[in-house]
Formats: sequence, structure tokens, C-alpha cells
Amino acid sequence: MTNMKKLYLALISICLATNVWAIDPISLEKQYVEVSKQPSLATRGEKFFTSKHGKEWSCATCHGMPPTKDGKHASTDKVISPLAPAYNNKRFTDEAKVNKWFKRNCNDVLNRECSALEKADVMAYLNSLK
Repeated sequence: MTNMKKLYLALISICLATNVWAIDPISLEKQYVEVSKQPSLATRGEKFFTSKHGKEWSCATCHGMPPTKDGKHASTDKVISPLAPAYNNKRFTDEAKVNKWFKRNCNDVLNRECSALEKADVMAYLNSLK
């Protein structure tokens, strides 16, 4: 094997191991739809985003409504950049961060992880904001 091929294979291995492949919000929504085996609905995502689910907060509590401007964390007052991808092109471009924040925020709102369909619906809603 040539040195160039070895280098190429090493780079691919590093990228796969560190999950540096970029994603985009539309592809992410499609991934959740595929896992849930149901179509996403922006209207259902908006309702989910604005509703409380048995806990003190909704998604909108911190991210604002609509989530097109800076929000503020309800307990820390930390400023949160706009969540809607059309208003913040860095949103939903790092799969590891997306997974981390969905897990944390769903637990804050639902006291459990979000289902794939809930994530698909929220992504459909956020992707619809222009």
C-alpha cells in the first residue's frame, strides 16, 4: 500500500472515530424520520416546543418563541443563541453536540429522552422558520 493510501485511510479512520462529519438540519430531520418510521410535522413540532410536559419548562422557556432570536436559560440566565437554523447557521451541524443537547434538554422538559418522532417534529418546526 502506498504512503498516500495509508494517509487517506488514517484520515478516514480519524474522522469516523471522532464524528467530525458535518451534518445539516434537513438531513438530521430525515434521520429522525427514518428511525421513527413516521413523517415529521412542523405543526406537531411547534406544539411540542411550546408545551409543558409535566415539568416546569417547555423548550420555549429558554429558547424563546419563536426561537429566532437569542434566548436565556431559565435558571442560569446564560444567553442562548437562536435555535432556528435559518437564524443561526451553526445550529445542528455537529451531531455529537446535537445528541448531547437533545438528551439534556429533553430530560429538563420531559424527564426522559425525546423519541425519534419528537425530535423529527421539532426539527421540522425549526427548519420551517425562515
